Amino acid sequence: MAFNGTWKIEKNENYEKFMEAMGVNVMKRKLGAHDNLKLTIQQDGNKFLVKESSTFRNIDIEFTLGVSFEYSLADGTELSGSWNLEGNKLVGTFTRKDNGKVLTAYREIVGSELIQTYVYEGVEAKRIFKKE
Repeated sequence: MAFNGTWKIEKNENYEKFMEAMGVNVMKRKLGAHDNLKLTIQQDGNKFLVKESSTFRNIDIEFTLGVSFEYSLADGTELSGSWNLEGNKLVGTFTRKDNGKVLTAYREIVGSELIQTYVYEGVEAKRIFKKE
């Protein structure tokens, strides 16, 4: 339940390089790096509701740990995959529908921050959130 709450983006590490590896064009990369993303996470046992609110879109994502679901990134990239809990870390494994390549995502609480890490094609990026 440590994930529960509203988290506001504080800073990014290597996020533009990650978006470049994902095939996001330069204009969208510049905008994406300053999206003012806010995540509101509600966990109820194995079920999660994540509300993403940013400059570009507002979306609600519901998922159950270990159950595959469909998801579209802000740039329109379609994915299919699932989240699992490994220790105190959420681990998401998603396959892109357009090219079959895997995107791995991690969410973990470190001190007072939510660290979201993405790995795609050997490129790692972090987005660091502070609780509101």
